Amino acid sequence: METLKADLSASVTEFKRSPTRLIEQAAGRPLAVLVNNRPAFYALSAEAFERIADILDDRELAETAQQRLRDGDFVETELDEL
Repeated sequence: METLKADLSASVTEFKRSPTRLIEQAAGRPLAVLVNNRPAFYALSAEAFERIADILDDRELAETAQQRLRDGDFVETELDEL
């Protein structure tokens, strides 16, 4: 059996009947939608999705910065020159 990455779950049938109610009940937490008792997808509020997207963007920027530091792909300057 797969481990759910959510505290809340609903069947796909229940989700079809009232997706808005279920998302509101989740209160910003992920909701696992199940087909045959297995997670088919996770539903998130817009706010939760945006937080995740921001975290992923930050991680990508950090990886780019680290790669440039390793490669020496930077220009030294004085703060007054900026």
